Amino acid sequence: MGDSSKVSAVSLAAGARGLHATGSRFQAVTLSTTATSFPKTHDKIENVEDTPFFIDNKFLKSATTEYIDLHDPATNYLVTRVPQNTDAELKAAVESAQRAFPAWRDTSIIHRQQVMFRFVSLIRENWDRLAASITLEQGKTFADAKGDVLRGLQVAEAACGAPEFMKGEVLEVAKDMETRSYREPLGVVAAICPFNFPAMIPLWCIPIATVTGNTLILKPSERDPGAAMILAELCQKAGFPEGVVNVVHGAHRTVDFLLDEPAIKAISFVGSNKAGEYIYTRGSANGKRVQANLGAKNHAAVLPDCNKNQFINSIVGAAFGAAGQRCMALSTLVMVGETKEWLPEVAERAKSLQVNAGFEPNADLGPVITPQSKARIESIIASAEEEGATILLDGRGYKPNGYPNGNWIAPTIITNVTPNMRCYREEIFGPVLVCLNVSTLDEAIELINANEYGNGVAIFTRSGPTAETFRRRIEAGQVGINVPIPVPLPMFSFTGNKRSVAGGGANTFYGRPGVNFYTQLKTVTTLWSAADAISRKADVAMPTHS
Repeated sequence: MGDSSKVSAVSLAAGARGLHATGSRFQAVTLSTTATSFPKTHDKIENVEDTPFFIDNKFLKSATTEYIDLHDPATNYLVTRVPQNTDAELKAAVESAQRAFPAWRDTSIIHRQQVMFRFVSLIRENWDRLAASITLEQGKTFADAKGDVLRGLQVAEAACGAPEFMKGEVLEVAKDMETRSYREPLGVVAAICPFNFPAMIPLWCIPIATVTGNTLILKPSERDPGAAMILAELCQKAGFPEGVVNVVHGAHRTVDFLLDEPAIKAISFVGSNKAGEYIYTRGSANGKRVQANLGAKNHAAVLPDCNKNQFINSIVGAAFGAAGQRCMALSTLVMVGETKEWLPEVAERAKSLQVNAGFEPNADLGPVITPQSKARIESIIASAEEEGATILLDGRGYKPNGYPNGNWIAPTIITNVTPNMRCYREEIFGPVLVCLNVSTLDEAIELINANEYGNGVAIFTRSGPTAETFRRRIEAGQVGINVPIPVPLPMFSFTGNKRSVAGGGANTFYGRPGVNFYTQLKTVTTLWSAADAISRKADVAMPTHS
């Protein structure tokens, strides 16, 4: 596991003591942004600051010598350096969470709810600040970044209903005997987050994990951790005790540490299939609960009777929004019958989208995350040409005025695709729409069900019976009927299936299923004989404590 074998138990403990002793060994720092002062342009940063990590409600400068450079995707200017936390720092985060757990577990659910109320309020106050961090580090347009924050905020708001979610059950099973169930937290849990939703995915984890009484170690993506660091600051301001939320950084070595650390009882992960299947296998082998949402190839079946204009607007937004870097991007069209004749109109609508840096007014989509991502996406587009598909709209080579060095790919549409082509088999994760042609609804269902992924699917039709037939027969976790991206709101939960979920495991990030993931049930059966009852003076005062 990285260089951990070279670090003795003594040095790990010393590192942890150094952190706990008010940072005498590590330098405390503060974030450079506030709710009212944050970047609003893509100008070059003259004095680049390293990203800190977060333990015991303190931001700390890492002692590492290994850093990961993070560049603005619109300019490739350096934004920050992200540390590969040392083994001592990682161990200190675990020990912080362990110290905090007993008291946080015993804190009343009403008090934890009050902390969550304050957390929600602070997210709202820092909404633009969070979105600006996403735009600068991830590349989303500012408007889209605000939506990223909103979908996470909704999970935090729903978590305020924890007193209802945490209720147990009771049943009188015999005379003077009852069995009662309790929901109890697991302990220390961890979250490994992807680059494409820097606020939303941490907010799938922080509220549900902590309001149920767990303590959390969060590892944001090393490509864009800024939003997670702001959320850590808001946790401290909301009143989370020291150690309830900790944030660490790094790449593979940090992931392996979290998977192997015995104190961590559960892992939440969102990301690619290669990483997620590895995390699921290794974490499960170490006895941890693991939930992992992975890749996708989301299809839309288009019927001739649909509202044509609504379909075109829906698919253009769902395929190209966020530069296609969503696991729920509607990236694959299945054109039924004569609907294939509509594709030139789809291309014209897509061509009208404004591709620009995220802080620029009227930008509809920004760059992809890295030059390496751009090169991979362009190689898939090239492979489609080589395999006989048609590039109806080609976004390669695009450069907006003023940003010649960004990771740009404009909307691209590939038609006459067949299932054996690379552009269909692989998740592209870019602003590329692939289009296949079939003759009937039955053929569309058969084609979609044959795909290995099962995150989301949509059908566009005006026919209720057609939609219901599709809904019953389709094999996907999230189905939209005239809805392009059918991700459920937090009163439900994310419900992908097939290879979009590692190992057939849990995929229950929020809602009541999320509470189930982060808690364990305890049943207690008691016998209190009525004959043993004694009377005592009643306490008539209204309780004032929580």
